[in-house]
Amino acid sequence: MTMATLGYGAQERAVYAQDPGQSRGRLHLEPESPTRTPFQRDRDRIIHSTAFRRLKHKTQVFVYHEGDHYRTRLTHTIEVSQIARSLARALRLDEDLAECLALAHDLGHTPFGHEGEDVMHECMAPFGGFDHNAQSLRVVTALEHRYAEFDGLNLAWETLEGLVKHNGPLVDGTGAPLGKFKNSELPFAIRTYAEKQDLMLSSWPSAEAQAAAIADDIAYDAHDLDDGLRARLFKVEDIAEVPFLAGILEEVDSRYPGLEEQRRIHEIVRRQITRMVEDVIGEGIRRIEALKPQSAEDIRAAGHCVVGFSPAMADAERQVKTFLFARMYRHPDVLAVRKLVARIVRELFSHYMQQPDDMPREWAHAMSTLTGANRARRVCDFIAGMTDRYAIEEHRRLFDDTPELG
Repeated sequence: MTMATLGYGAQERAVYAQDPGQSRGRLHLEPESPTRTPFQRDRDRIIHSTAFRRLKHKTQVFVYHEGDHYRTRLTHTIEVSQIARSLARALRLDEDLAECLALAHDLGHTPFGHEGEDVMHECMAPFGGFDHNAQSLRVVTALEHRYAEFDGLNLAWETLEGLVKHNGPLVDGTGAPLGKFKNSELPFAIRTYAEKQDLMLSSWPSAEAQAAAIADDIAYDAHDLDDGLRARLFKVEDIAEVPFLAGILEEVDSRYPGLEEQRRIHEIVRRQITRMVEDVIGEGIRRIEALKPQSAEDIRAAGHCVVGFSPAMADAERQVKTFLFARMYRHPDVLAVRKLVARIVRELFSHYMQQPDDMPREWAHAMSTLTGANRARRVCDFIAGMTDRYAIEEHRRLFDDTPELG
C-alpha cells in the first residue's frame, strides 16, 4: 500500500470532516477570532490552562522521581497529539480538532496514574464515583478559573462532544447508560453538564474524536513497552511472546545484528507505532469508502466506529495489552509503589473531608457549609488536580509517616 493510497499529503478537508465554519458554537457567546478557527482557539486555551501544565508532574506508569526519561502525562499527551494529527491529515479530517481532543483527553487524570484514579473512585463511591474522562469535562467547563465572564474554558461544542464520548456513545436511544456505565448512571460531571448543553450522548462522535481515541491506544501501547524495557521490568527477548511484536523483533535483529540495546528498543517501538498508524489509516479509508458519508453528521449517525484498527491489528493490540498487563502493570516493583501511592490518596481524602481548613484558602472557602456529596466533590476536585509531587508534599505536611516511594 503506497503513501498516496494511505492518504498522506492530502490537504483539503473531506466532506465528512468536521468543518470549523459550521461549529455549533460555545455555551457562553463570544466574538469569533479573526485569526483562528474555533478549534485552533480551543487548542490554545487548553495548552495555556493550568491543568495542562500540571500534566508534566503526573504519573503515566512510573512516579516522577523514578527517572527523567520515563513518560509523564504531558509527554504521553504530546505523543497522542502527534499521532492524532497524522491520522487526521491522512484521512482528510480537521487536524486542529483532532489535536485539540488529544491535548485535552487526560486533563482530568489524578496524580499517580490509574492507581490514583482507582482510589479516588473508591473514596467517591458513596458520592457518585469518579471517572477521569468525566473529570476532564469538569476541568474544562468548571474548574479552570481564567476568564472574567465564565468558569472553565468555554470550548466549542465539537470539542466538548469529542472529549466526553471519544470512545463511543454513552447512552442508548432511551437515555440508558452504555458500556462501563451500564447498570449504573453517568458520572456526575457529565450528568450536570448535560443539563446545560446537549452533547448528543447517544450518537458516535466526530471522526476527529475517534482519531484522537485510537491515537491514545497507539501511543500508550508503544511508550509503555518502551518504558517497561528501559526500566528492565522485562527483556527484549520476552516480547517474542506476542506474535505481532515477535515479527518486529525478528525484522530488527535480522537487519541490525548486534545493535546496541537502546537503539534496538527504539527500532522496535517506532516500527510498532508505524504499523499501527498505517493500519488505522488503511482501515479508516476502507470503512469510510463503504459508508460513503457526505457530512460529519453521517459519521455520527453511522452506528459504528469509522476510525479504528482492522480486525487483525485489533487482535494484535489486545495481545500487546495483555503482555503489558502481566509483565509491567502487575510487576512486583510497580505494584509495591502503587500500594504506597494508594495510601497517600486515600489518607489525603479522609483528612480533607474531616479537616477542610487544611486545604488552600481558595478551596477551603465555604467548605464548612458543605456536607455529604458536595463536600466530597470539592475534595475530589482538589486532589484530582494535584501533581504527584504536590500530593506527596501535602501528605508530608499533614502526616508524620509519608511512604518512601523509592
